[in-house]
Amino acid sequence: MKSKEKIFVAGHRGLVGSAILRELDRQGYQNLLLRSHSELDLTDRAATLEFFERERPDHVFLAAAKVGGIVANESYPADFIRENLEIETNVIEAAYRSDVKRLLFLGSSCIYPKLCPQPIKEEYLLTGPLEPTNRAYALAKIAGIEMCWSYNRQYGTQFLGAMPTNLYGPGDNFDPKNSHVLPALIRKAAEAVVAGQKSIVVWGTGTPRRELLYSDDLAQACVFLMNLPDSEFSRLTKTGIEAPPLINIGTGKDLSVRELAELVCRIVGFDGELVFDTGRPDGTPRKLLDVSRINTLGWKAQTDLEEGIRRVYEAAKDLFAISAA
Repeated sequence: MKSKEKIFVAGHRGLVGSAILRELDRQGYQNLLLRSHSELDLTDRAATLEFFERERPDHVFLAAAKVGGIVANESYPADFIRENLEIETNVIEAAYRSDVKRLLFLGSSCIYPKLCPQPIKEEYLLTGPLEPTNRAYALAKIAGIEMCWSYNRQYGTQFLGAMPTNLYGPGDNFDPKNSHVLPALIRKAAEAVVAGQKSIVVWGTGTPRRELLYSDDLAQACVFLMNLPDSEFSRLTKTGIEAPPLINIGTGKDLSVRELAELVCRIVGFDGELVFDTGRPDGTPRKLLDVSRINTLGWKAQTDLEEGIRRVYEAAKDLFAISAA
């Protein structure tokens, strides 16, 4: 990507999109196309096509999506599959029609089978049943990968799917009903400190293992991928009929939910009891990505988990004090 080429960051106010925007700014990219949801509704096909035709972006980061944790996915499955299918269908079609040079489609590690061999290689896609609690979201993201794959094969586009592991970072969603596991734990522990509670409840058994990636690390990986030489980027996208244009992004390390909760409590300063609500769903037993493909290309995650959590907590701790009051 050249510094003055037009770059559209779809979903620039979300956790992923805002991190990509910070990284592009840091690296000196000057011609960034940004539209809030009120300015451009990507579920609106006509509006999306008109925007692309008018602006003609050179590169697209497709980070716009409807996301949420277990409760949100179980409560609103129709919303998750419909809105995500609409967004990716409209943006990918518009990118093809307006001759976008490269598109990076941001997915999720939940695309892989629930009982996948570990660590999870890209070729394990579609080799087994999905985790039921987020199947609607996962299927929408799988459809996005299939769209990139199909457009590359039929039209010669350069569309790549990037599958990050569980993410956290500045601007995360701390809503008690809709957040993912790490921000939910940070909020519970922080509010417990303020309220003087002696215990906090953690959903599930605490045994599932999770890999966590700091959002700014993901952003660096995304910009790194979009700046690969033509020969290497083409090798990732021109995969033929057997292998999808797909690459994992993660740390290659995981820990149990119990270990994660204990780490959060230590950072926040909560020394009470952890009570595990085993009546709540655990989700997938383990999700550890094989990141050898992107590591071989020259990128590795840099942010230590404890340091990353500490940054997130320090940036948001005033919010927790207010909500617990």
